[in-house]
Amino acid sequence: MNMYIARRLAGLLFVWVAIAIVVFALLRFVPGDPAIILLGSEATPKQLEELRIQLGLTRSVPAQFAEWMTHVLHGDLGTSLLSKRPVVEEILERLPRSLELATLASIISLVIAIPCGVIAAVRRGTIWDQGFLSVALFGICIPSFVLALLLIFLFSVELRWLPLRGYRPWTDGVLVWLRYLTLPALAYGLVQAAELARMTRSAMVEIVELDFVRTARSKGLPERTVVYRHALSNALIPIVTLVGINLGVLLTSTVVIEYIFGIPGVGSLLVDAIRNRDYPVVQGVILGIATLYTLLNLLVDLSYAYLDPRIRYG
Repeated sequence: MNMYIARRLAGLLFVWVAIAIVVFALLRFVPGDPAIILLGSEATPKQLEELRIQLGLTRSVPAQFAEWMTHVLHGDLGTSLLSKRPVVEEILERLPRSLELATLASIISLVIAIPCGVIAAVRRGTIWDQGFLSVALFGICIPSFVLALLLIFLFSVELRWLPLRGYRPWTDGVLVWLRYLTLPALAYGLVQAAELARMTRSAMVEIVELDFVRTARSKGLPERTVVYRHALSNALIPIVTLVGINLGVLLTSTVVIEYIFGIPGVGSLLVDAIRNRDYPVVQGVILGIATLYTLLNLLVDLSYAYLDPRIRYG
């Protein structure tokens, strides 16, 4: 197990460095001059040149990358060009809000998808199965931002049950916190639930036909015990894989939803940084998201040995 973890971490290091190189290089090809954005179009050429020298933009791209990576390895992601605050502080200040949204959306998707997928598999070929498949197909086809706009129109504009935009921390009250996060979490969770329900159904359909499930039924065990304790527990590996991927996707795709609902999370921070050519913030946010995503994949792989005792890493 230790050797497997060491190999995976080494592979993740190569992926991490490759992502850093790609992000750093692409940002240098984006049109726009940070010096002009910071000083305005009325700045003199001398002022612009002095700021470019101060920001290190006059040096070669490899030299800039080497300096940035040196600071990153020491835990320093740089300083924001706009707020003049360390990028690490900017990310840590907004990260909890994005994690709250991603966690709530994941809970919604699990609560909806697992029971629906199990029922569709157990009652395969019935009207329940066809209904779940049709709804799941619709959920997979509709983008999350389109669903977000539909939810806003229904629950905020027409019914006026939930706030249109904004964010309130849970310290203001759990119910207030939920009122502001319900719509964005539903916009994420419902789309993810559709895909997860299909995966649950596919995994369960294969398991319920196996001999050990028939043996469990022949012993007179309750159907609920047969389905959830015997069948579902053996179908968890593909489900857990998709859950881990979906959680990573939620963390990386909060940009659009956070912007639509006005949630001051990492996604909105990234949008503002891209608009203002705030290179250090963009690089830091993308590198941080990539790191979380790769670590989630590693945790999912390691969970296989716990879920299935037959799996051993060597």
